[in-house]
Amino acid sequence: MDDVRLLKDVYANDFLIGFAQDRMLPQYEHLIRHFNVVTPENAAKWERVHPQPGVYHFAVVDQLIEDAEKRGMKVIGHTLVWHNQTPAWVFQDEGGNPVDRDTLLARMKEHIDTVVSRYGSRIKGWDVVNEAVADDGQMRQSPWFQITGFEFIERAFEWAAQACPDVELYYNDYGLADPKKRRGALDLVRRLQDKGIRIDGVGIQGHFDIENPSIADVRQAIEDFAALGVKVMITELDLSVYPWSERRNLYAGGLPEDVSRKQAQRYAELFRLFREYNQVIDRVTFWGITDFTSWKNNFPVVGRTDHPLLWDREGQPKPAFWAVLDPDGYAP
Repeated sequence: MDDVRLLKDVYANDFLIGFAQDRMLPQYEHLIRHFNVVTPENAAKWERVHPQPGVYHFAVVDQLIEDAEKRGMKVIGHTLVWHNQTPAWVFQDEGGNPVDRDTLLARMKEHIDTVVSRYGSRIKGWDVVNEAVADDGQMRQSPWFQITGFEFIERAFEWAAQACPDVELYYNDYGLADPKKRRGALDLVRRLQDKGIRIDGVGIQGHFDIENPSIADVRQAIEDFAALGVKVMITELDLSVYPWSERRNLYAGGLPEDVSRKQAQRYAELFRLFREYNQVIDRVTFWGITDFTSWKNNFPVVGRTDHPLLWDREGQPKPAFWAVLDPDGYAP
C-alpha cells in the first residue's frame, strides 16, 4: 500500500484525521502514518493516570506524546472528568461515604492542575468533561452531579483553562444525533457560554452502526453545535456491524461481503457529509486502528466479534478504507 495516498493528505484541506491508541505499536506503523493526530484511548483516564490519592502514573502518556511529536502528530487529551473509569476513592471518604462538595471539587482541581500543567501546550486540546448528559437529555445523575450539581462542569473548564491557557477545551458525548440528548448538551454549552466560561469545541462521538443514526440527524447535530460558535469534532468514530440489540456473535468467522459493502457505503456517506461541513469540523478521530484492537469486540456484548474500523484483524484495508479514501468516487 506504499503507493496509496494517506488519509491525512486526502483530507489536508478539510480537517485533522486521528485515531485512538495508548501506544504506537510497531506492527501498525504502516497504518499510523495515515493520521496526523492521536488520542490516548485509556491511558489518560483518571483510573490509569491517578489511581490512588497522590499517586500518578504518567509513563504511558509521556511515551505516547513523545512518539507523536517524533511523527509530527498532534495529541488530544482524553479525558479529565468522567463518571466512568474514575476510582471510587475520588467520591468517597475513608469510611466509604460520599464526600462533600468542597472535598470533591478540591480533588478534581488537584487532578486537573497536575495533569493539564504537566503537558501544557504539547496537547492540542482536552476532553475536559465527558458524557455528563443522560440519554433523556437531563443531567446524568453521576456522583459528580449528585455531590456538586452543575458546578463540577463549570469549575472543570475554568481550572483547565487556568492550568494551560493555550490548550483547547472540549465537551465530548455520545448520542448527540438524537434530538432529545442533543438538547441537553446544547443547553450545557449555552450555560457555560452565558457565564463567560470558555469552551472551544464539542466532540460528537461517532459510535454509530451501519444503520443508525440517520445522516440527516448527524447533519443536524453538526449544524446545531456549530451555530453556538464552537468547533465541532467527530470523535470516537466506529461503525458497528451489529444493531445495538443484537446479542449473537454473528461474524466471528469474518465479515460477509454484503455487510462489508454496506459498512463502506455508510462510511462514504458520512465522510461526504463531514467534508461538506469542513469549515466547522476541526477533526475526525477513529476510535482505534484495526478491528482486532477495537473496544467494540467487548461492548455492548463481551466477546462479540465486531468489525467497526477501516482495517481488518490482519491490518489489511477493508472496503471501508477505500470508501473513506475517496467517498465521492466510492461505488459498492
